[in-house]
Amino acid sequence: MIRRKPFIMTLICLVALAMLAAADLAHGGATDTHVMIHLRLPRVVTAIMAGAALALSGSQMQSVLRNPLADPHIMGVSSGAALGAAIVTLLGGTSGFLSGLTTAGAAFIGASASACVILAVSRKFHSASTLLIFGVLLGFIANAVISILQFTSDAESLKIFYSWSAGSFSNTTWPQIAMTAAALLAGYAIAFSGRKGLDIILFGDEFASMAGARPSGIRLRALLSCCIMTGAVTAFCGPLGFVGIIAPHIAKAMTGTSAHGTNLPISLLTGAMICVGADLISQMSPTPLPAAGTLAITGIPVIIYILIKKPSL
Repeated sequence: MIRRKPFIMTLICLVALAMLAAADLAHGGATDTHVMIHLRLPRVVTAIMAGAALALSGSQMQSVLRNPLADPHIMGVSSGAALGAAIVTLLGGTSGFLSGLTTAGAAFIGASASACVILAVSRKFHSASTLLIFGVLLGFIANAVISILQFTSDAESLKIFYSWSAGSFSNTTWPQIAMTAAALLAGYAIAFSGRKGLDIILFGDEFASMAGARPSGIRLRALLSCCIMTGAVTAFCGPLGFVGIIAPHIAKAMTGTSAHGTNLPISLLTGAMICVGADLISQMSPTPLPAAGTLAITGIPVIIYILIKKPSL
């Protein structure tokens, strides 16, 4: 595969993202400044940051687990975050700004718990398919607990939770956007500072150890980064899937390399484009579509293509 210049690919992604964001902002025709600043702009900014965070998480998980189908949603990290957020939402929480902090904290704890379980299992089982199946089962367990919470919750809490679980970029406030931005910056800093370790672990634990790296330390850093970003996104946007699978593969196809120093920024931008594009499609519908459903429709064909291309998974 021909390696393409990162600067050119980055420029192309930035221009494409800017065009999609402008189209998303302008959709619906001219409107007053208040609607633009308080409704449309927060939605577009949220979509950009959510896509970037999920793409970075997926890129790291695919590397440390050496599985092209790994992402926070399929591996159960998003489900763990959703369980934490569901506990706060369905059991009742505070209102206003503190509610966002509580939900984000609960989602982070849930994501961390799931990631720790996956990390423990990955030390015993090195088969990509085994880890993938385990992640799916972990998601089933979290969803089962969520179902129990739904069954025992009141109608008002259920209404709030159903709205949240459908996935949306439209319900965030500027303080919540600031928290998501902080999580994205922290997660990206951890990921980019550990990019050499992510490159090394692609060749396996034995090679990483021979090169003087600690595979467990590399995984821990990557999963911490994923937890921070996935927890924030899930808390404020709901459980969104498939971005973490699609974006890293597009980035590798664009750059022609697996080096994370090049692919992490491109994955970030690609994930942002996917979510902004999904939001634009949702807004074009007579009735706005849920973000989770729009992303699933986009992502499932890509997963099928990956399975056909790599039948050994």
